[in-house]
Amino acid sequence: MRTDILRKTALTAAGLIATGGAIAAPATAAFAAPTAAPTAQSERDGTRVLSVDYEAQPNFYYCGPAAARNALSVQDKDIDVYSMAERMGTTESGTDSINDITPVLNTETGRDVYRSVEISTPEADDKQTDTLREDIIRTVDDGRAVVANIAGTATDTNGESHSFAGGHYIAVNGYRDAGDQVKIADSANPNTAEYWITTEDLADWIATRGYSTS
Repeated sequence: MRTDILRKTALTAAGLIATGGAIAAPATAAFAAPTAAPTAQSERDGTRVLSVDYEAQPNFYYCGPAAARNALSVQDKDIDVYSMAERMGTTESGTDSINDITPVLNTETGRDVYRSVEISTPEADDKQTDTLREDIIRTVDDGRAVVANIAGTATDTNGESHSFAGGHYIAVNGYRDAGDQVKIADSANPNTAEYWITTEDLADWIATRGYSTS
């Protein structure tokens, strides 16, 4: 069942104009893992990053299907983003809810491993942040990526701002510092395809919305 909290998640054209966001033409670029492991970087320093076969979203309202497609690529799945959009009911208003994405992730993984988690408050509290951290670590350690529905502005660990006033979907494909920072794969613009953000900031970015995790 959807909740009102989790609806209205589209990345709107108005939101892009207001916040200076940009949607580029489709592009692909693999985030290669620098170790011998097939999917992840070394965990010796508390870091684990899954390799994403990145693809930018083809228009302003396909962020949900694109985020799911990028998330599934860490499992070597190459799924057409238009097919995913059809199954998610994506329109020019976007993808209504994280609850429309979770079933598609489960269909593609072949089992019910994903579930939707809501952060219903305007800002995440410590418990919600801790739960998000644990969910990301567990999901990435299992070789999967998280899909998150975010809104507003957040600043990454390099000091760059990422603004999506109308809402947006992103994939989370890694963590470091024992999960205090997480790696983002962002389909909105291939020039900022990946970045790190603190888990605390991500939790606040997700607030009033939700995420898909195993």
